[in-house]
Amino acid sequence: METRESLFRQIETQRHLPTLPAILLKLINACEQDGGNLKEVSRIIEHDPSLSGKILNLVNSAHFGLPNRIDSMHRAVVLVGTNAIKNIAICTSVYEVFNQTRGNSVFNLKFFWWHSLKCAMVAKFIAEKTHYIRPDEAFLSGLLHDIGKLVFWVNFPEKYREILKTCKGQNDLLFAEDKQLGATHSEVGAWLIRRWNLQSFMADSLLYHHEPKERILNALPLVQIVYVANALSHVEQQDKDYNITGELFGFSRSQLEELLSSAEGELKNVAQLLGIEIESPKSPEAILSEKDQGGHEDLAREVREFSLLTGTLQNLLQASDEDTIVRAAYQGLKVLFDIKSVFFFLYDNEKKGLICKTTEEKNSSFINDNIIIPMEADKSLLTSCLTQGKPLESFTGFADAKPIIIDEQIIRFVNKEGILCIPMLAHGEYVGVIVLGLDQIEFSHLSKHSMLLNMFSNNVALALHVDQVRRNQLNRIQSERLAASLYMARKVVHEVNNPLSIMKNYLKILGMKLSAQDPAQEEIECLNEEIDRITMILRSLTTFSEKRVCNFVPVDINGLLSDLMRIMTEFLSQHSNIKLHMDLEDELPMIITERDSLKQVFINLVKNAVEVMPKGGNLYIKTRHIPSYFEDELGSEHRKYLGYVQITITDEGPGISDKIKPRLFEPFVTSKGHGHFGLGLSIVYEIIKSLNGTLAYESEEGKGTSFKIRLPMVTEQKV
Repeated sequence: METRESLFRQIETQRHLPTLPAILLKLINACEQDGGNLKEVSRIIEHDPSLSGKILNLVNSAHFGLPNRIDSMHRAVVLVGTNAIKNIAICTSVYEVFNQTRGNSVFNLKFFWWHSLKCAMVAKFIAEKTHYIRPDEAFLSGLLHDIGKLVFWVNFPEKYREILKTCKGQNDLLFAEDKQLGATHSEVGAWLIRRWNLQSFMADSLLYHHEPKERILNALPLVQIVYVANALSHVEQQDKDYNITGELFGFSRSQLEELLSSAEGELKNVAQLLGIEIESPKSPEAILSEKDQGGHEDLAREVREFSLLTGTLQNLLQASDEDTIVRAAYQGLKVLFDIKSVFFFLYDNEKKGLICKTTEEKNSSFINDNIIIPMEADKSLLTSCLTQGKPLESFTGFADAKPIIIDEQIIRFVNKEGILCIPMLAHGEYVGVIVLGLDQIEFSHLSKHSMLLNMFSNNVALALHVDQVRRNQLNRIQSERLAASLYMARKVVHEVNNPLSIMKNYLKILGMKLSAQDPAQEEIECLNEEIDRITMILRSLTTFSEKRVCNFVPVDINGLLSDLMRIMTEFLSQHSNIKLHMDLEDELPMIITERDSLKQVFINLVKNAVEVMPKGGNLYIKTRHIPSYFEDELGSEHRKYLGYVQITITDEGPGISDKIKPRLFEPFVTSKGHGHFGLGLSIVYEIIKSLNGTLAYESEEGKGTSFKIRLPMVTEQKV
């Protein structure tokens, strides 16, 4: 039925639909496993002190009648059983979730729980006397049989108040609920139980508990038990419902009176053990007026929302970069307002426009860094809300004119009826726009929380602005450091070139004195190559910030690594406890790359690895060929290559601290202390990037670090 489906959709968007806590969902899942892992059930419960305390109180009460006191949760689970434990947990959690609201003279919440708990107790006693296999399931079904009324009350308080005022009896109530809201509380309760993935017959017991007596005669036992328990729990209806109890279960009047007396006797005790506040209809207590009650509800809502906002703002303060801030803001909007369609358009000062910062991979096909909404598009809701400094929406914003195509495209993409655009400004500067995709009913609900939404957006804007200032400051400091280093490097290069030239001349003279067949000629040639490489490195220091010009040649990676390790033998021998392990893949394909630059990369990484193991350790160097069919993990921009050669260099040092990891490849970042300038890894990173490769690392404090280089295989014609 369309109206019923619409009602359920509306309840879902109201943010007042209660959801079971995460710990309870884990508990239900563990209890439902075949055989039930008792240790796992106990472990889950022990993570919630409140829940474990209530369960231990209950199992030690006269309700269960165990001979000795139980202090261990595992023993409690073994003795009572997973079904009973699960149902106790659901009872307490459901009560706590719904107890955030309050009733009034029309809907007395304490009396509601009195009736529900009495129905639960009666259902359990009937189940035990009729030998129903799961009496705890009957208890839970009885407790939740009217939960649909609570769903109506917390989602439609004004409408439901009027319905309760005007309805004289149960049939009138069911008719009014169906006509004015689109479904009865029985149907809503059954729908909610199915959403929680509880047993299907429990949902049926809720669905049919107001059906005509003739239909119940042919129902399954749980439906019959809850039907009778509900009827017997209404004081004014007890006399006329004795007959159906006898018809269904064969109980005599004296047996029924004994059963009801037992239920009344345990009612308050169980309510106290479960922490449920009840009120007998025979002794109603004074309640607040509707006006005062409304004030209390507004205050409670504001306190709850402020608490959520405080937690979200804490996440924003702890965010370390732009991506983390955007993710924290996205999660905050979901938690505070239950909005799932969220986009952040950040202002780019250089491009004078808004660029979408998506938080979900699925949106990247439509919105990416190449799509810019220029600020000149002044008729767009996005740019207009930023220039005007106020929220704008499409639901009434296009009353006088058609929206521009950009706005139409965005509305179509978010797959909602419209959008709400919220400006983000900080200290008078543009930061960006939050775009929320909404249906009309969601927009109507959200408009009641405009103040909270503005507070939230202002704090997101401030967090993003502070991050931008920090990055600009960092760039400025790095530029100043690079300028100072460049000045010093030029002086060093000028002074060092002279002795290097003298060394080359003496090597040339030495070579001329030796015969062409002398074995030392090979060593002299190696020394000449290394002096040339030193000259190139020195020259590169003076052009650190300039774009590299690469000289690509075919390179045998295995051969290059073997030669370097032979040259570095003396360096490694100074660290007697360093053990080198070479694992070079046979027949590794040659790649076209820059040989001298790779030498610099490998020497830097090996030198770093040795320096972080002053007391010795193992150093591993491994090469592998990565075929083209594994390239998807690297991203679409790399799929033009024929495959990759992967080089992994691993040490057993102290690992990289979490403080340094986010800035590991930035210049002047180091953890080695005095005498180290933090340029090595930044140079390595720039070289690998210039060679169209990737550099990644894995590190855990106390367990070493592994650097993984991937270099693309290309044909010579592509270079």
